[in-house]
Amino acid sequence: MATSNSNRRLVPEAKESLDKFKYEVASEVGVNLKNGYNGDISAKDAGRIGGNMVKKMIQQAENQMK
Repeated sequence: MATSNSNRRLVPEAKESLDKFKYEVASEVGVNLKNGYNGDISAKDAGRIGGNMVKKMIQQAENQMK
């Protein structure tokens, strides 16, 4: 049985911008990311980064709708 991967980017050209955004958010929440592999950070820190990224993207989308 094949599984589908839902983690693919809808706009592959956005990878560089998303990476830059990830590092900016990580810095804001106090998580030190290094270039390359970051598998040694805690799940809590990874969640803080991802959660804040989503929060900021939602805020931006809501502001554009006004």
